[in-house]
Amino acid sequence: MKILFHHRIASRDGQAVHIEELIAALREHGHEIVMVGPASWHDTSFGGENATIDLIKRLIPGALYELLELIYNIPAFLRLRRAVREHKPDVIYERFSLFLLAGIWVARQSKTPLLLEVNAPLFEERARNDGLVLHRLGRWAQGLIWRSADAVLPVTHVLARSVTEYGVPMSRITVIPNGINPKQFNAVIIPDRARDTNEPLVIGFIGFIRAWNALDRIVDFIANKPNLTLLIVGDGPARADLEAQAAKLGIGDRVHITGVVGRDDVARHIAAFDIAVLPGITPYSSPLKLFEYMVLGRTILAPDSENIREILTHGEDAFLFNPARPRALEDALTQIIAFPELRQHMGRAAKAKIVSAGLTWQHNADRVARLAARLLAAR
Repeated sequence: MKILFHHRIASRDGQAVHIEELIAALREHGHEIVMVGPASWHDTSFGGENATIDLIKRLIPGALYELLELIYNIPAFLRLRRAVREHKPDVIYERFSLFLLAGIWVARQSKTPLLLEVNAPLFEERARNDGLVLHRLGRWAQGLIWRSADAVLPVTHVLARSVTEYGVPMSRITVIPNGINPKQFNAVIIPDRARDTNEPLVIGFIGFIRAWNALDRIVDFIANKPNLTLLIVGDGPARADLEAQAAKLGIGDRVHITGVVGRDDVARHIAAFDIAVLPGITPYSSPLKLFEYMVLGRTILAPDSENIREILTHGEDAFLFNPARPRALEDALTQIIAFPELRQHMGRAAKAKIVSAGLTWQHNADRVARLAARLLAAR
């Protein structure tokens, strides 16, 4: 099958990981992939962003930037139409971006089935966090794109409900969570640390460091516990505050923040964790880090939220805490630390679930291909 993969991603972060891993898995299944997107994306290093776009966003009013996003549809449409005419794909697979209408236009014009991957309700997300100005236009664009796709692929059932609220029937929705490529992690050596020694336990986190990640609570938690260290693999706007907090508490030597690391080094850092945490998450997301924690058999501590329960079960393969209850995170950490055998059991169970639940990019690619084949047969 020939699949045209369309996106508007400029940064090389978790979004890029999803794109690259899914494309690689589709190619492993023997499908031909034609990629169409911003040319600058290929020139950006992992962890980097498009400096030109960032500068424009800072310098111009928000409403004008959002109108420019709409205008971007003109070159995107011409580029995508040219690719469809040249390569004659069987289907178009698009990663949803707010205001990106070119995909539905070309799909309709060329009568090519469109599969739309949805990772977030971007209108609501940007209105809440990013200062979206043109609310009516943003909501209209999101609804139009979702309803126009032949198949909508949200990453969680929580997000699927949001899609239905825009008038998309469940018959056109297929939930496909993020995944993992176990081959990338098979060669990673997991340290075998005996817990009857004085070696500190490592609490670990990987990802973009924001205030809502609640990592400051873990810094406070380890302050009076010399047998604990915190390893944060990543960078972000909350980094300076965390480092200042650790210094004030006198534990700067036990709070380590690596900054952005290359994709090849991620697994090695996670392997050093004893307890892998997701202290705060968005309620509709499918966190990539969750699957990385699982495939390496780390003991996982995460909020007891619906999107996490779609993957993990409290007491079986993870510790889930009630984020609404004060000190639930700290109480859960205390319990985890007290029972090393239970930590090991849950880590092994989480790793086993990767295979049993099909939480791999290869399995995702197979589902995408089978869905595309059904759309083609229906056409």
